[in-house]
Amino acid sequence: MYAWEGGPALVQTVDFFTPIVDDPYVYGQIAAANSLSDVYAMGGRPVTALAIAAFPQDGLHTDDIAQIFRGGFDKLREAGVALLGGHTVQDREIKFGYAVTGAVDPKRILTNTNAKPGDRLILTKPLGTGIVGTAIKFGRASDDLIDRAVKEMRTLNKAAAEVIAATCMEENCVHACTDITGFGLAGHASEMAAGSHVTIEFDATALPIIPGVLEIASQNTSGGMTTNKEHFAPGIEFGVQVSEERRDIVFDPQTSGGLLIAVSPDTAERLLADLRTVGNPAVFVGIVKRATGKLVVFG
Repeated sequence: MYAWEGGPALVQTVDFFTPIVDDPYVYGQIAAANSLSDVYAMGGRPVTALAIAAFPQDGLHTDDIAQIFRGGFDKLREAGVALLGGHTVQDREIKFGYAVTGAVDPKRILTNTNAKPGDRLILTKPLGTGIVGTAIKFGRASDDLIDRAVKEMRTLNKAAAEVIAATCMEENCVHACTDITGFGLAGHASEMAAGSHVTIEFDATALPIIPGVLEIASQNTSGGMTTNKEHFAPGIEFGVQVSEERRDIVFDPQTSGGLLIAVSPDTAERLLADLRTVGNPAVFVGIVKRATGKLVVFG
């Protein structure tokens, strides 16, 4: 964050990744939604973007490249973001994303380090996109499951961020917020717990999961999930009743995931109702307790 004198603060973020779906237009849309997510998680408004792309010299049709850029541009336009340009290089592997600049009130910026004991935790999107992405690579995902995952990944966190601003910013009732992306729920929640010096408790049975993902979880473990387990599992206490499939969901790296929100108990029900009013499938997933930097998953 960079704060201008007497004006809004500047926030910047960058993200790009390899294709996770076969449709180039949808890939561009997902890449854009994912790149914008960090700004929304900070309580900011994305304003401009620069495209970042890498394409092989041979083997990719120019129409496909055009569709990737078109998908990203259309999603930026939906977000009200101006595309100012970008940079493209040759690479053996396709990569696409954006560097995004946003504006935020420095007095209202949301961080992932201020969750307070008693806060209730809301998650605004279902989990499981990493598992579906792995299944797509090996031809093990049904068309219906792919459609459900794509719907979540191409959905902006814009509406959820606007509800937070409208419902809570004057009261400062949202104490912490983060988007759930590559580190999975385990990693991003662990960072929130450690940074806030609290214990975060999740009810595994309350976690929203894309329908059909649990059934394929054990056969579609990604390298990112394995890395997340190795890095974050030592700091997580799982209840004995939590199944291996639900543990996998906790570690699953997400693409364009939802927002994890720590909100004061007095306002939690109102915020959840307001999110659902705009069509967001938000649910309560846990609570914040006193302790030091720990993550507990029960249920």
